[in-house]
Amino acid sequence: MRILMVCLGNICRSPMADGWLRHKNKKLGLSLEIDSAGTANYHVGEKPDHRMRKLSLEYGVSIDELRARQFSVDDFDRYDIIFAMDQSNQKNILRLARHEADRQKVRLLLNELHPGKDLEVPDPYYGTEANFREVIELLDEATEAFLINNQLIAKQ
Repeated sequence: MRILMVCLGNICRSPMADGWLRHKNKKLGLSLEIDSAGTANYHVGEKPDHRMRKLSLEYGVSIDELRARQFSVDDFDRYDIIFAMDQSNQKNILRLARHEADRQKVRLLLNELHPGKDLEVPDPYYGTEANFREVIELLDEATEAFLINNQLIAKQ
């Protein structure tokens, strides 16, 4: 299974979601392919936000090797599931969809944790350290829920 995490700039939410899922994939010996992208090109080639990198290490997850890239139409061919962090980015992704099969791949990540509620992962970029921690913990829970929902791990 190939999974893509998408936010706006690909420096906060999507690389952290990518990092958590990679961490769990390796720890559990799964064979998922995971990546992240942004719908905008503001930070292409940059490392994730320094605050997200610092705090993620406190949780035992390194995202230092990740680099921002922009979402492209080709991603519909490369990935089985495309998780948007919020409704705005979901709409941006869906605008690029070529057909229904592309649209069916796009989901909101927090629907894994709260099915059908269409909740959004808040963008911590202009927030405080507490906002970054909240997002990290939320993404940990959402990626865990994804693994459980897809029967890749048993519910604890």
